[in-house]
Amino acid sequence: MQESGSPDPTGGRTDTVRRLVIMRHAKAESVAPSDHERALAPLGRADAAAAGRWLADQGLVPDAALVSDAQRTRDTWAELSVAAGWDCEPDFSAALYAAGADSAFDLIDETDPAVGTLVVVGHNPTMAYVAELLDDGEGDDEASTAMITRGFPTAALAVFEVDVAWADLGPGTGRLHAFHVVDG
Repeated sequence: MQESGSPDPTGGRTDTVRRLVIMRHAKAESVAPSDHERALAPLGRADAAAAGRWLADQGLVPDAALVSDAQRTRDTWAELSVAAGWDCEPDFSAALYAAGADSAFDLIDETDPAVGTLVVVGHNPTMAYVAELLDDGEGDDEASTAMITRGFPTAALAVFEVDVAWADLGPGTGRLHAFHVVDG
């Protein structure tokens, strides 16, 4: 397990700072009738739950969640949210399943302005690319180094502080505060 960054991504600030968690789904079964129907492997279920416990330990509670509608991301959300103790109802998105980075940004941009913390669970290479693009380079050095050197494996989490409205989110608008990989 790799952890980095400060435990409280807001640093105790209470202004309009938003938090964004970008997560790649946990380890999936390799065979299913279609890619969309691939469920989590037993290791993936354990890793998603471990990621949920880690997020809860960081004090992260989402106001909203955007989750690809593929079975493995639905399963990841189910394990993650139960382990974290969240009761947030996710928005399962068919568009996020096949989204590239630009489309993923467009979907995030549609988030209600009142949302303070958003969790996005999707697929690579999109989640890795969105995290790389978001990073303004001013965040936690250890987290940045870990994200670059580890890549964005299954069940990886990048936690960002965002000072702009969701509608203005784009490249360089997030400060990386933590990067976590569950090594199941």
